[in-house]
Amino acid sequence: MTTRKSPNATTDRATPDGVLRVIPLGGLGEIGRNMMVYEYGDTMIAVDVGLMFPDAEHPGVDLIIPDFTYILENARRLKAVFLTHGHEDHIGAVPFLLRELQVPVFCLQLTRGLVQVKLKEHRLLEGSEVNIVEPGDVIDVGPFSVEFFSVAHSIPDSAGLLIDTPLGTVVHTGDFKIDHTPLFDQHTDLSRLASVGEEGALLLCADSTYVEMEGHTPSEQRVAEALDRFIGAAEGRVIVTTFASLISRVQMVMDSAARHGRRVFVTGRSMVNNVGMARDLGYLQVPGNVMMHAGEMRNHPDSKTVIICTGSQGEPTSALTRMANGTHQQINIQAGDTVILSSNPVPGNEKAVYKNIDLLMQSGAHVIYNRLADVHVRGHASREELKIIHRLVRPRHFVPIHGEYRHLVLHRDLAIQLGMHPEDAFVLTDGEVLEIDAEAGEIVGTVPADYIYVDGVSIGEIDDFVLRDRQRLADDGFVVIVAAIDRHTGKLARPPQVMSHAFAGAEEEPALMDGVRQLVVDVLGGEDTAIDWSALHESLKDDVAEYLHRQTRRRPLVIPVTLEV
Repeated sequence: MTTRKSPNATTDRATPDGVLRVIPLGGLGEIGRNMMVYEYGDTMIAVDVGLMFPDAEHPGVDLIIPDFTYILENARRLKAVFLTHGHEDHIGAVPFLLRELQVPVFCLQLTRGLVQVKLKEHRLLEGSEVNIVEPGDVIDVGPFSVEFFSVAHSIPDSAGLLIDTPLGTVVHTGDFKIDHTPLFDQHTDLSRLASVGEEGALLLCADSTYVEMEGHTPSEQRVAEALDRFIGAAEGRVIVTTFASLISRVQMVMDSAARHGRRVFVTGRSMVNNVGMARDLGYLQVPGNVMMHAGEMRNHPDSKTVIICTGSQGEPTSALTRMANGTHQQINIQAGDTVILSSNPVPGNEKAVYKNIDLLMQSGAHVIYNRLADVHVRGHASREELKIIHRLVRPRHFVPIHGEYRHLVLHRDLAIQLGMHPEDAFVLTDGEVLEIDAEAGEIVGTVPADYIYVDGVSIGEIDDFVLRDRQRLADDGFVVIVAAIDRHTGKLARPPQVMSHAFAGAEEEPALMDGVRQLVVDVLGGEDTAIDWSALHESLKDDVAEYLHRQTRRRPLVIPVTLEV
């Protein structure tokens, strides 16, 4: 494996007998958990290893990561991982993969810094190989040659990939938009994409997140102007929350604070870690003595204070959520505070985000969020920008990536409207295997691509059955039946005990529990019988559940406990 500096490198485009396999393990059919596998011959590479945040359907779950089963079954064939940028939905699951197998990772410098922060938290820093590349660098991996090209996004050091294969070039855009006034002067390299289109592209895999949006995505410069306006006009403290990886957004706040004579306090573990890393790498320029520690903040005038924190998605343990709940150690929300949410809620997080907004307003804060002002813009291309990419690349085949199912379908429709033959545009979902040869492409099967739930220190031990039971507990509570049974006769040795929690109200509970006790007596009080403990357990569970549903039209979790005496 070698790295070459050559912005316009090409490979032998002869088409030998062979097949390129394209396998999404996440990110196609949902927002987040992005991971794509490309295979040719005996070599496999992966692009991005992201996570997804749980929603109300996943009680107790901390994170959702891709299913690595297929990769681990073919571990010797995975030769490299390429990361497009440093957002959680593209790098968040890297530590979970690297704890299973050692494989070299390639990414731009800031992305590497964000990955290193995660590896340090997981105690995987030592022994992990994360290599820095620059736009234009080419990494040779068996039959693949992978070139990074610059794209505009909402985080510095974002890139797409040009993946040369024996069958032709794959253009994998990653997350991108076309921003003519980007921060950090990071443009989407349209000229490089045009040159690939002139040479002839085999496949385009393009971001679909905002295919529903007409026109063009606004520039990040609009956010900088809005933040500066609100920070300058605020009379009291200003509290800004955004994604911890949005270093460019943090830079906007730092610059505005300095411009208006304010100092900045940073709180929230991931925000503190990422800000420190970005300063060390030179991606965050902090003017003068703008930053201050907690002791200085306590004695600093509110009118001269800006706080940058985590919590843009309503995460339960984040700094902003603790402020909203009144449990933050250093900061209590008060009348006169201005709170700015510089983000959009990720689908599924809306309820938590708006709950925080309600609590902040109840405490007297003036809250500004995306529905009220341009304090956040999308980092993804809208329809007109997607049309530009398709017209430049002119691929033989197309796979929409990064989006819920409707986004993928709409992006395929757009490609067909632009002239692509319907048989060459594929809507894949996680786990489906697309094979492309010199003649055509075809979906040929599936590999495992289930949600893998991270729950505390448990990884993959929680399944859909556990989540279903948790949801039932949350919705209808539970009922526990304790029955002591004579081992010889199979009859009750003493009256059963019945307990409930979060199921029935105080008025209806006594009658319902009496009914359950009588039902248990009826089931177990008959003739002497041999005991089939498994059948007895299921019979009690089903009979009690049916009785309670008849009485209440609710379905609590029923837990029979049978004791042999």
